[in-house]
Amino acid sequence: MKENYWLEIRNVSSIKNDYEVVKNLSLNLKFKENVILIGPNGSGKSSLIELINRNIYPILKESTIFKILNKELINIWELRKKISTVNTDIRKRIKPDLKVLDLIIGGLYGKYCKIEYLSKLDILLAKNHMQNMKLSHLSQKYFGHLSEGEKQIILISRALIANPEILILDEPIANLDLKSKFYVIDKVNELSKINTTILCTTHDITSITEIYSRIIMMKDRTIIYDGTQKEVMTTKNINKLFDINIKITGHKGNWNIQRKLNNDYK
Repeated sequence: MKENYWLEIRNVSSIKNDYEVVKNLSLNLKFKENVILIGPNGSGKSSLIELINRNIYPILKESTIFKILNKELINIWELRKKISTVNTDIRKRIKPDLKVLDLIIGGLYGKYCKIEYLSKLDILLAKNHMQNMKLSHLSQKYFGHLSEGEKQIILISRALIANPEILILDEPIANLDLKSKFYVIDKVNELSKINTTILCTTHDITSITEIYSRIIMMKDRTIIYDGTQKEVMTTKNINKLFDINIKITGHKGNWNIQRKLNNDYK
């Protein structure tokens, strides 16, 4: 029986600004499988997301396969409806005096501004959505008045209002303080209960929780490890991934780091 993949990649390379940002990448991602992609800066994580979102394109070779949602060719508007991406660049598009409820409603139209001439159904849908995500208390606040963690969760909520099949979180806890970091992690864990497949990229192992059944490690624009948390999350693998000397410990999908002062990576 053929697996139900939303992403199928075989022998894919891609060039951006005269630099090979992805090289000979092969990867399959299944529907209903939450995956976290971890690696240092420059490892190729964000380039993979750019490939998925059609911001960059694969180099066509005879052996290359690149399918999204079971299609080699997909309309960009169909792609945007079925795959929602949240990254740090999105914040730059949002005016600080935009109310949160208006930002959420904008997700129905693919906009980051206030939508004029709203229907009562749009407003009701957005309010119910925020209530389901336990965010109603933020609906009348201005985006610029939110904490960094609240901003991130509101952007994730906006991405989900149109019920995408896939949610991509590109470094969702980057540049957050500890309180905001754990707020976002806890909220994302709650999202695992909805009917959306999550792909998360990170360089921070505290992002890895039990909702992710598969861990992919990327280094130097290639995949070096791919498997379950039990298979992949080892001290030896993490040290190789980041060229560092640490020890990791895990409990129920939560991971911690301890610095080491010798070269024993076992």
